[in-house]
Amino acid sequence: MLLGRTANGLYWMSRYIERADNMARLIDAGLRMALTRTQNASEEWNSVLLSAGADVAFSQKYTEYTASEVSDFLLRDTTNPSSVISSIETARNNARMVRTALTRETWESINEAWMSLKRLLASPIDERELPKVLDAIKRETALIRGSFFGTMLRNEIFDFYQIGTYIERADNTARILDVKYYVLLPSISWVGSTLDNYQWESILRSVSAHRSYRWVYDADYKPSNIADYLILNSRMPRSLTFSYRFITEHLRALAQDYGELHSSHAMSERIYSKLKNGSIKDIFDAGLHEFLNDFICDNQVLGDQVALDYSFH
Repeated sequence: MLLGRTANGLYWMSRYIERADNMARLIDAGLRMALTRTQNASEEWNSVLLSAGADVAFSQKYTEYTASEVSDFLLRDTTNPSSVISSIETARNNARMVRTALTRETWESINEAWMSLKRLLASPIDERELPKVLDAIKRETALIRGSFFGTMLRNEIFDFYQIGTYIERADNTARILDVKYYVLLPSISWVGSTLDNYQWESILRSVSAHRSYRWVYDADYKPSNIADYLILNSRMPRSLTFSYRFITEHLRALAQDYGELHSSHAMSERIYSKLKNGSIKDIFDAGLHEFLNDFICDNQVLGDQVALDYSFH
């Protein structure tokens, strides 16, 4: 049985790698959407901070919601534990702690990402350079995932890493959808306009779902379709249902390996069943915000329960 300390290191290593990637995607979406606003782009940057759960910390340091200040806080600020630079640093520290559990290729990809992003984020980013920097962050985290998937044995080490990745990803998708959905409820004059479509498109881009959504829905940007795609579509790799399919699968694998079931198993099965059997009509009837808020809380509780069940410390 894997030591709780090692399981903890793998779980948080994967969460922080995923968080760095998610943060870059959020800023990318904010940048695209701010460009569509002829006035008051600060609202969009405020919504990016809300999605990141960093609005309170930001407001303690800054008074204006500008592209340069928000992106600097989310990319480079070491006092922000969820910034890209803090996330990659924490991921590397956890990876170093569990280095003997990782293949050489996985460790090297994490270490190289850390060195590369430290150089890249050493000084403030010019707004014109921001898209290039965000692409580099997404590329570095993708290289880590690729080396991990391509070289790691499918055992409990793999399971704890995957559980961390998908709990973090589900949290991020739910937050983006919750905040952006309400920011983007269109005024009547915008419905069906180019601006309206561009903003909905930006939600999809922030979770890398723009092109695949068009394959499924023929580029018809309906709010209910977008919510359905990001919550219930079992083939979309950042949807809530997809994430819980894999959280549940990897918890089942741990139960089989260790020969015991814990509270986290029943909890994940319950959440997965609710998603798998849900309909977007029922979710909208009960209230999308309420559904997402409950989901974010349940997801957090599950993460805490996994830590308890497997003696993380």
